[in-house]
Amino acid sequence: MATLLNGSLYSGFYDCQSFLKKNHRTSWPNMCSFQRLSKAKYDWLSISHRVGGNLFTKKGINVLSPEITVPSFAPEFLDAIEDEYNGVIIDPKSLPSSANAFVSALRASLSYWKSKAKKGVWLKILPEQADLVPIAIQEGFSYHHAEPGYLMLTHWIPNEPCMLPGSPSHQIGVGGFVINDKREVLVVKEKCPCSCSGVWKFPTGYINKSEEIFTAAIREVKEETGAFFFLTCVPFCVYVHVQLHRHVHLVAFENSDILFVCMLEPLSSEITIDDKEIQDAKWMPLDEFVGQPFYVDDHMSRKVIDVCVKAYEDRYNGFVARHLTSKLDGKLSCLYYSD
Repeated sequence: MATLLNGSLYSGFYDCQSFLKKNHRTSWPNMCSFQRLSKAKYDWLSISHRVGGNLFTKKGINVLSPEITVPSFAPEFLDAIEDEYNGVIIDPKSLPSSANAFVSALRASLSYWKSKAKKGVWLKILPEQADLVPIAIQEGFSYHHAEPGYLMLTHWIPNEPCMLPGSPSHQIGVGGFVINDKREVLVVKEKCPCSCSGVWKFPTGYINKSEEIFTAAIREVKEETGAFFFLTCVPFCVYVHVQLHRHVHLVAFENSDILFVCMLEPLSSEITIDDKEIQDAKWMPLDEFVGQPFYVDDHMSRKVIDVCVKAYEDRYNGFVARHLTSKLDGKLSCLYYSD
């Protein structure tokens, strides 16, 4: 009747002991009855308590005092929906709050999904449910990824190689190459102990969630230098070109890193630095910029600058963002290509 988990005694029965103490006139057989319910595609179980002709139904499974002997019954399943790959996505808001209820429902659900030939199971754990993580791991789940507000676990049911996609493995950066009609490049010197410390470089940063590449480039340059672009006033403009991108591996936290470099045209020469992350910013002559020892030794960075200079001299065409409707979500998205 009970299961030993992590040194604690768990049972899949509702605790009626305290209720019995308050209702001396009602014996256990007369007080508790069990009904089997059906909901959506799955069979769902509830525990019904009849007292004085009134029906009370409680979802969930709680600990039963070991002093009381009761008939066994099947635990309820976890609320879940099917995904398009014959997998299962568990609703995190419906997870039982107690450990024994969770393990009982999880085991029953996994057994049921296996009988239905389901494959991947996705389990999102919210911060307030963190104590359920060790239980899920013990039941065969693995860490997939974490974001602010949740931890995602997965489980592959079939006895075959797992086909679930891996966790996010790339970080996306943007850079803004800004050059004026005097062949001066807008450069910054960052406050960081990295390999480019003390080097004058063009503004770079990471793209935000659901942010377009060219929008991120404009934002980063504006945040770091205060430079103003006409492009920020309109939803789309061909004056932003994605010139190229570079792809390196095993960088931050062993992730791959992709950097998109955009060509921007300034409206003014005024500079206001962000002193939280930028040590200094200025307009630097192109020859002085590329003559720094860092770029002499770094062949990839030097090639990036060469391509941007060719674009400035109209000897190279980069990719322009064009708004088109995507079948994925029916919304406007950007397709980057060269005319």
